[in-house]
Amino acid sequence: MTGKRIITLVLIIAVLALLAALPAVVSRDSIINMAVLVLLYVALASSWNILGGYTGQTNLGHAAFFGLGGLTTRLLWLSAGWSLFPSLLAGAGAATTLALIIGTPAFKLKGVYFAIGTLALGQVLNVTVGDMFPMITSLPVQQLVSYQLLPRYYLFVGLAVLTVGTAYVLVNSRLGLGMMAVREEEEAAESLGVSAFRHKLLALVVSAFLAGLTGGAFAFYHVGYYPQFLFSPVWTFDALMMAYIGGTGTIIGPIIGALFFVVAKELLALRLVEIHLTVFGTLFILVVLFLPGGFVQAWASIRRALVRQLGARGVRLASRRQAS
Repeated sequence: MTGKRIITLVLIIAVLALLAALPAVVSRDSIINMAVLVLLYVALASSWNILGGYTGQTNLGHAAFFGLGGLTTRLLWLSAGWSLFPSLLAGAGAATTLALIIGTPAFKLKGVYFAIGTLALGQVLNVTVGDMFPMITSLPVQQLVSYQLLPRYYLFVGLAVLTVGTAYVLVNSRLGLGMMAVREEEEAAESLGVSAFRHKLLALVVSAFLAGLTGGAFAFYHVGYYPQFLFSPVWTFDALMMAYIGGTGTIIGPIIGALFFVVAKELLALRLVEIHLTVFGTLFILVVLFLPGGFVQAWASIRRALVRQLGARGVRLASRRQAS
């Protein structure tokens, strides 16, 4: 094992240990709730990144899978009396089924037309669910009495680890290489025997499954909300924003983007209550314009510049020593 991999493994273990110990160290529920929000967005952005970042398909209907997973989970868990984990899996299965149904017609569209088509899908479900379930959904009294934050926190920890781990395993496999080949040049990949449709459909299915799980966890976490809320475009555009801020097509990018998104949004909301959304939107535009590869690419550029500068200094020092 190389030194770089050892450092990465140590960092991963340290982060997991920190997440596991956080409730024992922090007693304030507000901090735990913020951590839940970060983990939720890590899972949501990472699941979007599998399709949008690694295959280059800009999915603007990610909220459809998130919402369908949440709606199915909530109905089965509260109305049908299912236990939680079968309900979560059923919600993820419903999102996956939707992905399989729309995959063939959706991937006949290219570029901006694919983005518009997926956006239309999300909006159709948003309106349909709003018409079918106009009333707010709230936890029953017995669930409210026994509500505990810690099991929900650890559920999101496991979900974030599962999503990031799945993305890592996938993109470091032959299938992941095929996805990235499709992203770079679809026709060239096809000429080399890489099926663009098969790789894009696989990415969509995995992305939808993980988004459905995330929606189900959200449905378990929240006390009450309107079912239509889960299908709001905000879940798509927030995930897209976080992936771009951190760096699309990377494992660490959505994690950095989610952390930055939540912390910056909370700070702006506290200090600039009336205009915080405008300020945050402007900040996002500046990041996209001047850091098109996100924070990950910016850090890589800074690191290369430092290495070059240190190398140049080393050459000058060696030259001076030889001259003396």
